[in-house]
Amino acid sequence: MSESSDEWQVWLNSLEPRGKAAAESLRARFEALGAADTGDWAKSEICEGLPHLARFVLLRSLWRGPIDGWADPNALDQLPAAQRLFAAGANKEDLVRLVRAVAYEAVFATLDELDSGSDVNVSGIDVGWLVMEAAEDGTPTGRPLSGLHEDLLGMDPSGLEGADLWQ
Repeated sequence: MSESSDEWQVWLNSLEPRGKAAAESLRARFEALGAADTGDWAKSEICEGLPHLARFVLLRSLWRGPIDGWADPNALDQLPAAQRLFAAGANKEDLVRLVRAVAYEAVFATLDELDSGSDVNVSGIDVGWLVMEAAEDGTPTGRPLSGLHEDLLGMDPSGLEGADLWQ
């Protein structure tokens, strides 16, 4: 649920000047990226210490690159298998939808595997990993990015939450 402008202002005024500046900057960054509920994202990151900006940027970039990159009109032209399917009469829109759905599933499965880094993975070997936010200089902030697979659909830039992939 989105916070009202008045609630945002009341919360913002409760912060010390440095925190207020950080909150306004963070909200502006979310707005520039096209996020909805920018105040909620910024407030949660500041109050709860969760790396929402890094999470948003990562998940949006996965949509724009590996998933939606296939929606480019010429993306399939580079694939000989696609050319053979077109020559056999395949509908280009259906093939694009199929490729995007497969890309989504691959991204989702990868994020799910990364999210389960502390569990025994598919190999059965008990090793782990962690996806973590990094500062601008590349050093880890100590703030993990967890549950990424859970929010992938919600980060669809179209706002459709992937509904167009399975039509």
